[in-house]
Amino acid sequence: MRHALITAGTKGLGKKAAEQFLQRGYSVTVSYFKDEKAAETLKQKWGAYTDRLQVVQADVTKRGDIKHLAASAVHKFGRLDVLVNNAGPYVFERKKLMDYTEEEWQQMIEGNLSSVFYLFQEVIPVMRKQQYGRIVTYGFQGAGDAPAWIYRSAYAAAKSGLVSLTKTVSIEEAEYGITVNMVCPGVVTSDYKEASISEAKQVLDPDTPVGRPATGDDIARSIAFLCEEQSDMITGSVLEITGGVDVLHKRR
Repeated sequence: MRHALITAGTKGLGKKAAEQFLQRGYSVTVSYFKDEKAAETLKQKWGAYTDRLQVVQADVTKRGDIKHLAASAVHKFGRLDVLVNNAGPYVFERKKLMDYTEEEWQQMIEGNLSSVFYLFQEVIPVMRKQQYGRIVTYGFQGAGDAPAWIYRSAYAAAKSGLVSLTKTVSIEEAEYGITVNMVCPGVVTSDYKEASISEAKQVLDPDTPVGRPATGDDIARSIAFLCEEQSDMITGSVLEITGGVDVLHKRR
């Protein structure tokens, strides 16, 4: 049985990814930061799958927590086939770089870039031994070109750096049967992060060229596709899932 580790997998986009893998027969380990209620809700919802679901508290900015998370996943299920780097902080207040505090800058870099390095250090050795692995990171529309994203400088810098890291590691680890790709969600509002595509198709969204809202289900299905065994030819790719929305312009 394949095993997937998903950071921040108890709610939002991460929850939809976790559910997608459970539905596909994987065993799943998910982490959560502080929201114990969301963790309990996930375990209750998937109570029939207790033998295939593990929930672990972890702060992905702390190396010790990352070590514990990865070790827990391997100890319980004996292998680690998929890593989905869903966790990543975001500063919602729009402000210029010079208005950021040092703490906010560190939070963005540690949470969105360094945390992935920590996870890679723990997970890739396991995948190398297996001669198999699928890793997915998260970016934003246009991240591959390192665009200007005003009022989001720290987040954009971290994610643009993550693009290069994703592509570099995809080449370095290809010989071990490991693929590394990035997904770039468009505008997925809070109401639709845990919604299904069928639900969204009932809603007209004139701001999205495809005509409906983007959902967590859209992102989860894309991640699952990249993690299929037969998707080994897809590595070092940056997949944008926006429905045609100009994300950077929309979020100004």
